Formats: sequence, C-alpha cells, structure tokens
Amino acid sequence: MTDLSAEAVPRTDGTHARAAAWRSAVIGFIAFFSLVDLFAAQAMLPALIKHYQVSPAAMGLAVNACTLGMAISSLATGLLSPLIDRRTGIVCSLGLLAIFTALLASAPDLLIFAGLRILQGLCMASAFALTLAYLGEQCSDGEAGGAFAAYITGNVASNLVGRLLSASLTSKLGLEPTFYVFAALNLGGAVLVGATMRRGERMMAGDRTPLRSAAILDHWRNRRLRAAFGLGFCVLFAFIGAFTFVNFVLVRPPLSLGMMEIGLVYVVFLPSIGTTLLAGRIAARTGTRLAIWGSLATAALGLVLMLSSQLAAVLAGMVLVGAGTFFAQAVATGFVGQTAVHDRGVASGIYLASYFAGGIVGTAVLGQLFDRFGWTACVAGIGAALALAGWLAFRLTPPNVQDRLGAAAG
Repeated sequence: MTDLSAEAVPRTDGTHARAAAWRSAVIGFIAFFSLVDLFAAQAMLPALIKHYQVSPAAMGLAVNACTLGMAISSLATGLLSPLIDRRTGIVCSLGLLAIFTALLASAPDLLIFAGLRILQGLCMASAFALTLAYLGEQCSDGEAGGAFAAYITGNVASNLVGRLLSASLTSKLGLEPTFYVFAALNLGGAVLVGATMRRGERMMAGDRTPLRSAAILDHWRNRRLRAAFGLGFCVLFAFIGAFTFVNFVLVRPPLSLGMMEIGLVYVVFLPSIGTTLLAGRIAARTGTRLAIWGSLATAALGLVLMLSSQLAAVLAGMVLVGAGTFFAQAVATGFVGQTAVHDRGVASGIYLASYFAGGIVGTAVLGQLFDRFGWTACVAGIGAALALAGWLAFRLTPPNVQDRLGAAAG
C-alpha cells in the first residue's frame, strides 16, 4: 500500500523527487474523484432546464444545492474528525456518493433532484475535509503547501474534465447514462483511496472528544482564521455565480453555443491547473496577502471581459476568473492549515463550511439578480464578493511567536 505521508517519501538521490511527484499525483486524483460531481452538473444546466421545465434560477439552485450539504458536512466532519479513521471515512463517503449520483439518473422532479444533490454534497465534503485533515497531519510544514496545492489542482482538474465529460455525454447519450458514468468515477475514487492511503493510528482515549466546541470558539477568536473563513465564503460565492449563470449567456444570442460547444468551452480551466500548482510557492515568496490580492485582481479583470458580446473575450474572461479564484482558494486553504496550530481538522471543517456556504448563498442571491436584472447585475454582484475578499485579505498575516505559544497553551 502506498503511504501518502511526508515521512514515507525517501530523501536520498532522485527518489525523493519521484516519490513526492507520485504522492502529489495520487493526492490530485483523490481530489478529482471526490469533487468531479460538484460542478459537472453545471455543464448540463441547459439540458436539465429543458428536462424539468424550470427557470435558470430554480435549476441553478437545485444543481448547486450540493454546496448546502457540503457546508453542513464540512463542519460536522471537522467536529467529529478525532473519531474518524481518515481512510475508512473517505472510502465510505465516496461509496455513498456513487449511490446518490446513480439515483440522480431517475430523479422524478426538481425537489428530489435537489435533495439528492444535498446528499451528494454531504459525501463530497466529508471526503474533502478528511483528506485535507490527513494532509495537514501527515505533511511537514515545508511540504504542506505543495500537498494542498496538489489537492486543489485535482479539484481544478475535476472542474475541467467533469464539465467536458458531462457536456459530451449528455449531448450524445442523454442525462441518465451521464449520471451512471459519474457514479462509476466515484467508485474509482473509493478504490484509489483504499489502495493508497494507510489507516490512521488508534487515538488515545483522551483525544476522542465527540464535540470540539472549544476549538471552534478558539478558531473563531483568531482574527486571521476568521478572515480566511470569510474569504473562502466570498471566493466560492464569486466562482459559482460566474460559472453557473454564464452557461445561460453562452446558449443565448449572440453567442448561441450548443451543448458540445459548451463542453469545449471549459478548457478555460486548463491554465488553472498550472497556476494552482504554483500557489504554494508563490505565496511563500510574496506572502499570503499579496498572492491573494493578485489572484483577486486577475479574477476581477476576467469579470469585465465576461461582459463582452464576443466569444473570444468571454472565454479569456473565464480563464482569468477560473485561474484567479482557484489560486486564491489554494492559498487560503494552505493558510488555514498552517495558521491553525491545534485542532486542524476542526479549522479545516470551519473553513470548508464557510467556503461551501458561499456557494449556496451565491447561487440564491446571484440567481435572483440574473433572473430579474440580467447578466450585468449578476457580474456586479460577483465583483462585490471579490472586493470583500480583497478587504478580508488584509488580515491574512502570519502569526507571530507569541500567537503560536498562546494557541498551543490554550
């Protein structure tokens, strides 16, 4: 069985680099299989609207209802993480995810569809949070940035490949077979985790605290972590709004793209894979705040381009928004893992709960703006979220020695 912990990577000759690259690849694939369902359904939105005969706002909310489940599950997993063996928890989460994904193929109405998406979210987030906790526990400070970046890169790849695959399959085979294919991918992720991740050591009796309310309060009192939680909320608020409702812009005049063409559009995520891999290194050199400000400015420029009536400009804007938001997410995730000097599983859970809450709130708010006032108003709302994220980044400073000692003593 492959050990993903940092200690297991050989540190002599060229084997260290090769083993580290292998570990990063496995981490990326785990993220891919865990989150491939999250945004793949967005590429199916035009077909889903036709199938269920509902408005863009209603369908967008149903498709993104998974983020509600993810917000709930992220916090619950963080609270209960001392009780959960990482490997077993992730395998079970992905196995259940496959079941719920398959059931989407026969969802008779929008309410059941949304309910299954919430259940999907519960499973995706538990797998996501447990993997982040595992990486935070097993990776040294020097290697944590690269490991987290590899995981977020797998997330980016799941967006690209998931959207391409879902649009292509939906166009050729229809909705039902597409959901079955994604259920098979979820099962593949469960097999990969079972084969590559070692079981955790048994916990001491004193560590098996079922609820970590004190840790939650302590993390919320930390202004740096609190700012990171808010920033995560804003990032997914902006991302999910941009890439949910742009689908309707793409299929309407003057762009008037078809389903296959919409799928191909999502090669815009390809540059994000490379830039996200560099997030840890760039943040280490420039500092967290500068890295995030740069990424948010990139996304803001992309938003302006997405208002164009020219396809080339819209695609360029999507590239910049995707690269900027994913880069910011990677840096913020690494910041939380490094700043939380205790109960990192709880800190990751709070961050992810905030992040995914931003997704469902963004869908609800921006969906109303889109339906009532159009794409320009929706983009303005996304821009406001990016501006708020930039303001929150002022507080993302590294903790000093006294902060660390005080947190450890607490």
